[in-house]
Amino acid sequence: MKELSALAQSVRASTTIAIDTQFKKMRAEGIDVIGFGMGEPDFPTPEHIKQAGIRAIENDQTKYTPTPGTMEVRKAVCKRMLEDWGVSYEPEEVIVNAGAKHILYVTLKTLVNPGDEVILPAPYWVSYYEIIKMVGGVPVVVDTTEASGFKMSAQQLKDAITPKTKALIFNNPSNPTGMMYSREQMEELAKVCVEEDLYVISDEIYGKLTFDGKQYVSFPSLSPEIKERTILVNGVSKSYAMTGWRIGFAAGNRDIIKVMSNYLSHCISGTSAISQAAAAEAFAGEQDEIETMRKEFEVRRDYLYERMNKIPGVHAVRSEATFYMLMNLEELVGKTLYGVEIHDSDDFAKVFLEKGLVAVVPCTGFGAPNYVRWSFAVSMENIKEGLDRLENFLKNA
Repeated sequence: MKELSALAQSVRASTTIAIDTQFKKMRAEGIDVIGFGMGEPDFPTPEHIKQAGIRAIENDQTKYTPTPGTMEVRKAVCKRMLEDWGVSYEPEEVIVNAGAKHILYVTLKTLVNPGDEVILPAPYWVSYYEIIKMVGGVPVVVDTTEASGFKMSAQQLKDAITPKTKALIFNNPSNPTGMMYSREQMEELAKVCVEEDLYVISDEIYGKLTFDGKQYVSFPSLSPEIKERTILVNGVSKSYAMTGWRIGFAAGNRDIIKVMSNYLSHCISGTSAISQAAAAEAFAGEQDEIETMRKEFEVRRDYLYERMNKIPGVHAVRSEATFYMLMNLEELVGKTLYGVEIHDSDDFAKVFLEKGLVAVVPCTGFGAPNYVRWSFAVSMENIKEGLDRLENFLKNA
């Protein structure tokens, strides 16, 4: 047979899914493993949202919808963006489809020509790098450090720009670091983006899950000039515990949204009518349960951070948002654990799962090879047991 697409074959499997697959395989075999891998809340979808989905089925809302989404859900998105972040959009400036990841792909497909460069601050969510490649773009990685709070400076952004630069992917709050940029830091970045004529893809999926009383600032809210060139990406998965409903959206310049809609009309059309009805309720309805989840995540964050930092050989990076925390492995790199020399987080995660019976995400594929990511979207009981196992794993190595 003829060879497969070279582009498709160059795409690497997601490390988050790979570690979760091995974890689930071990659990299916009856092994007592604990998982801190996949990024989804352990809370159920709020009842009023579930009921909206049920009503949609009962009312026979089961037909095709317009490609950019029903008017109901797009109006609900506009309401939520205005009330939460003070950003005003019209329904024609919003497109809703099958999850924020798919929206990101279509956004990049709309903006990027083959060979165009897309700036990507590291650490980054593993799929960004691969999606840029999938659309024919060139990822330009800008490394940040723990000392800088894993935040890219305006000067670093300037230094990364070339005549081929088309866009910046800006994930705030960040997966995997859990860090969040201040308004002042974002204003400096925005100034560069306007001066250098860059598009900004602002992934704000974790914007409602912030800690320590920090106020979130949406990137397009900074100025009319930056709003015009920003495509805001968000969805219901993280804040509303609706990962399986598969609803994400983009909001931005209506000409860009129109091109995205045209593209989607030929590759997926509109997404589930039932999920859109539930998402409309999520965005437009009562928001109290989000705060309940956020508070619980903050309690877990505090425990994980304080306890992990008492364990010799590793230290935690205190997250400011999301439900992730990075664990620094630099003291372990070059050492041998259970007969395995630790070169990076891939080595550590593998032996920790096999010998410590705990699944964490290695961040080699996230541009942070000396870190692993712990999700605290798990019960406090499992967090305590997981840290017990970490302590014993390192003590007995």
